[in-house]
Amino acid sequence: MVQELGLTLQALGLPRPAPGTPASQLLQELHAKISELQPSLPPGSLQPLLSYSLDAPRWEALESLSQSLRDQYRCRRYLLLKRLDLTTSAFHWSDRAEAQGEAMRAVLIPIREVLTPESDISIAHVLAARADLSRLIPATSMAVRRGTCCAINKVLMGNVPDRGGRPNELEPPMPTWRSRREDGGPQCWGRKKKKKKK
Repeated sequence: MVQELGLTLQALGLPRPAPGTPASQLLQELHAKISELQPSLPPGSLQPLLSYSLDAPRWEALESLSQSLRDQYRCRRYLLLKRLDLTTSAFHWSDRAEAQGEAMRAVLIPIREVLTPESDISIAHVLAARADLSRLIPATSMAVRRGTCCAINKVLMGNVPDRGGRPNELEPPMPTWRSRREDGGPQCWGRKKKKKKK
């Protein structure tokens, strides 16, 4: 809450409040500054994404949906973090990493501790969302590609050999060739019994 309030003051160009400033006075200053800047914005720029009021059943449905999404994304984030841990642990297997292991951990551990499976997105973010978030922009549009294209996209790969790997093309392995033993191994001599005619 304090961090978001500080970012709001910074975005509006307001100074940090003095210690002990009442919350009502701070909110009045924020309201006055926003009202001052609002006429300079394009029309419809502050339209909320959620434009109708919610009754009790809708609040319950929204809370249930939010909880389901949080649970699902917690599992996804946990999986991604587990992959990250396994990938970073693989870097420590090399001989070179043994000498620089402490330096690697000093850089990685502070970053990794910040990443948690829990998401900080809540219903408050839905209420604060604006209508411009609902615009759909094709990922292949020139405006988007101008900001996302890079030199690596222009590199063309040559022909690469087919390495197989298709399960339906797997064949059983050929038996290994073994030379005949010198002693000849156990042999069974004798006449084969003839089958009786029925």
